[in-house]
Amino acid sequence: MMSMPMEMITTEPELERAGFRWRTRDGVRALACAPLEEEGFANAFSTRLGGCSLMPGAGALNLAGFADDTAENIYENRRRFLRLFPGEWTLAACWQLHGADVLVVRERPRQSGVGEEEHCDALATDLPNILLGVKTADCVPVILGDAKTGACAAVHAGWRGTAASIMVRTLERMRDEYGTNSANVRAAIGPAALACCYEVGAEVLDIFRARFPYAGELLVPTRHGHARIDLHQANRRQLIDAGVAAERIHAAPLCTMCRTDLFFSYRREKPTHGRTGRLLAVIGKSRGER
Repeated sequence: MMSMPMEMITTEPELERAGFRWRTRDGVRALACAPLEEEGFANAFSTRLGGCSLMPGAGALNLAGFADDTAENIYENRRRFLRLFPGEWTLAACWQLHGADVLVVRERPRQSGVGEEEHCDALATDLPNILLGVKTADCVPVILGDAKTGACAAVHAGWRGTAASIMVRTLERMRDEYGTNSANVRAAIGPAALACCYEVGAEVLDIFRARFPYAGELLVPTRHGHARIDLHQANRRQLIDAGVAAERIHAAPLCTMCRTDLFFSYRREKPTHGRTGRLLAVIGKSRGER
């Protein structure tokens, strides 16, 4: 019998137990990983609330996707989003390709968001007051902080990036650049299309089965040649296998496909509305925090 997707309902106590809390200012609402904040890392996973875009409907906080929205809207939405963070912050983002390349940010962008012509799917830095940002609308956003060295990273992990072990690649780059020991890393996995809803076909299944011996644990068969896949768990396994302690990994139990009241979902909204917005997951270390 085909297993049918079901809506995921998450309560506030469940969010708190997972290590997350809400940040709100002037109608803008975002989810923050509390343990990362306590280790000195500003961070947030944006929602669709508190913006000026029509993506679809008024008041959408669309933070990327210049082909679907005006630059004026996107930059205004980013200005509103950045007000969640006290102090002076500059956003560093990139042009994402669904790959596994990691870009090291060695200098401050001249202006927030400028420099997005750089092609990669993960960003890392140890410079203060830079918010590394990756854009998602169902893919998995992961942020990493190493309080010992002050290094951090933001990772965009769709199924292709996950299959290419982008989490392992990012941790290796942090080790090579900053001397990061994975045992000191704390990770937060943000809202994404979860196994309750995210169905894939034979192409994806074949790749995961060939590359990961535990692939069967990630899959829930649905119809012939298809299954729902748990990319949250896939990235969590990569982090653990790379040396991050399980208790230092925090996964937000929120599905973007279930909760289009809170998040943009490419899979839910693009077929119906022709476009959807983009979320941002960000992390950065402030001056003086080490």
